[in-house]
Amino acid sequence: MTYRNQNRRYHNRGGNRRNLAAKNAKSKNTVSARRRDGYISQIVPKSISQVRADIATWNAARRAAQNVDNPSRARQQRLYKNILLDAHLTAQIELRMQHVLSVPGVLMRGTEIAEAETELIAAASWARELDRRILEAEFFGTSLVELTTDAEGRLGVALLPRENVIPERGLLLLSEDDTDGIRYREVREFGTWVLEFGSPQNFGLLDKAVPHVLFARFAQTCWSELCEIYGIPPRVLKTNTQDPAMLSRGEAMMRDMGAAAWFIIDETENFEFAKGADTNGDVYRNLIAVCKEATSELITGAVLGQDTLNGNRSKEESGLKLLNKIVEADKARRAACWNETVLPALVRLGVLPDGLIYKNQQEEDLETLWKQTHEAMQYYHVDAGWIKSKFGIEVTGEKEAGGMGALGMKAADRFFG
Repeated sequence: MTYRNQNRRYHNRGGNRRNLAAKNAKSKNTVSARRRDGYISQIVPKSISQVRADIATWNAARRAAQNVDNPSRARQQRLYKNILLDAHLTAQIELRMQHVLSVPGVLMRGTEIAEAETELIAAASWARELDRRILEAEFFGTSLVELTTDAEGRLGVALLPRENVIPERGLLLLSEDDTDGIRYREVREFGTWVLEFGSPQNFGLLDKAVPHVLFARFAQTCWSELCEIYGIPPRVLKTNTQDPAMLSRGEAMMRDMGAAAWFIIDETENFEFAKGADTNGDVYRNLIAVCKEATSELITGAVLGQDTLNGNRSKEESGLKLLNKIVEADKARRAACWNETVLPALVRLGVLPDGLIYKNQQEEDLETLWKQTHEAMQYYHVDAGWIKSKFGIEVTGEKEAGGMGALGMKAADRFFG
């Protein structure tokens, strides 16, 4: 059976399921009364042997991904997973993503916030999972996700393995070794159950991070070997290696003296340590620092909170401004994906009504707002309930003497300033 026949059979099975939209989707967060496993259940897993990655591995993976006739991103995506074992790279990615995920979006109907629908996506785990997959497309190049339902009709989000996706051809391989598969942009589920984020021509930011992580890993490995050699120097025994009895006695003695490396040479031989450029590890430390700085600048735009020797407040504040610019761009990208891809799909599934627009929630600067409120209180009466809800200050009444402003908030002003 060819993949086209598989698609046709799958469409017939999936068409009935899409028509079973839940009547109370807002409260139960369900879209169907039946289970839908989708394409993700048809993917054949593959065991991958772990080998040491180097620059040659990166170049080979890029050549395979850039192949015009038969592109494949499998090796490239496996290399991305390999470098994500680096703690620094993971921390930088999470720092950037959490700045976006910590501020949920809102659904608007005209100029008013759709309270019920906004509460629905705020409480749904699948909505946060969609946000993460949207943001990951910037790092991995693309994200192909599939909406699924369990036996109770609850919605879920499954990431289709990036190793099995060829976005240049719009192809999903059920097995990584297949030469042909499902043309997911041509199936009826695309745009409803199957959603794609990112650009097919983009390899993602992780492609640029690969050499920096590999060089830092190499330097750390060499530094570890240096510590092993110079931290516990090897022991040398000179003896007559032509005498089996003396050689055997020397081996037994060296084995029983500790865990340090040892070797035996003849009385006429000499051993000396080779003199490197620097034996205290500075050459490796400098290489690791350069790689980490490059990774930080690539992901977050600046080196934040890491340079304890040359760091200062103005430098950190400038770095935070650069990060905020990147975060705002990520938020705009997330809003565009929701409006162009996610909301139309959820409307067709019956999860949300039509006519909604996704917007980013604006964060309030409480310090600036308090200064403005304090200045206004000198001339106008300010609602005590609003002050309590906004700043958490319990207002019991106006001060008759010695107060500042209509509500006498001098003590509270000292609290903020």
